[in-house]
Amino acid sequence: MANTDPVADTAGVVEQVWRLGQEAGHCDVRPVGAVTVGLEGERLAELGAMADSAARVRVFSDDGKCVSDAVLMRRALEYVKAFDGVVAQHAQEPRLTKDAQMNEGAVSGRLGLTGWPAVAEEAIIARDCLLAAHVGSRLHVCHLSTAGSVEIVRWAKSKGWDVTAEVTPHHLLLTDDLVEDSPVGSYNPIYKVNPPLRTRADVEALRAALADGTIDCVATDHAPHPLEDKETEWAAAAMGMIGLETALSVVQEAMVETGLLDWAGVAERMSHAPARIGRVADHGQPIEVGAPANITLYDAEARTEVDPAGYASKSRNTPYEGRSLPGRVVATFLRGRPTVLDGKLA
Repeated sequence: MANTDPVADTAGVVEQVWRLGQEAGHCDVRPVGAVTVGLEGERLAELGAMADSAARVRVFSDDGKCVSDAVLMRRALEYVKAFDGVVAQHAQEPRLTKDAQMNEGAVSGRLGLTGWPAVAEEAIIARDCLLAAHVGSRLHVCHLSTAGSVEIVRWAKSKGWDVTAEVTPHHLLLTDDLVEDSPVGSYNPIYKVNPPLRTRADVEALRAALADGTIDCVATDHAPHPLEDKETEWAAAAMGMIGLETALSVVQEAMVETGLLDWAGVAERMSHAPARIGRVADHGQPIEVGAPANITLYDAEARTEVDPAGYASKSRNTPYEGRSLPGRVVATFLRGRPTVLDGKLA
């Protein structure tokens, strides 16, 4: 994502990120370009230059910050049409979420925490769907989290508008009740995330929407933080949780074991659809002779207790520590070359 230091808002930065990924060689790293300079929401970044760079950026987002200015959002949507790009919006009306700490509802009321209302997400999504339709451009909604947002995206798609959406694994499994009562106690910042964990009704709506195609794909919203940013009081803690290394297992538990998706459906939502939305030509293809051998081998019968100490990630802020999750990634291949074998980097 673009919210790096320095911000990925120029051709030089996205090319650097792309080249570092190439040198590491474990996977294809596709930089997302910032929509606005410095993620400050004031003027457009070098969208065209990033699109023409070696990184061939096609997805643009101020992830973590909403492009709240409607005029600026319209201009971005118009600009990316020239190279078949897409603007991926973090839908959060900033004035409705000032000092927000968790989902607004019964739990936030009992805990005395400032609430993040569902309407703050839904209002931006509705506005941007209308803007995308008005200019004939592509819109992608990042980490959709409420039942109301599902209905807005479903309505936009029924109009034939070019709108896609994603959901995170944690929004498919966890609820805001965990802030009040969890195995690691109340007010534990491990559950502090943006957008916040929502209600059980929202979780059920998100699962149904992913199953019926209203939500196109799963994206981890992987947000690593050092220990000191999470092991502190709730109000001071950073928002976010890691999710790359548990994503497939969480989707198995939330969607496959509940009968909502089969494995072909998981492949569509975690490989085919993301590649299609991001215009990544050599990924998300069927496993067949002549296709690039970008493959994950997965043991769906295994069960693993989550232990972040064994992660490849340098961060440990997982909400699943100690939890038993189904499935295990056995191996991955990048164009036929093994990059993970027996669950470890090759």
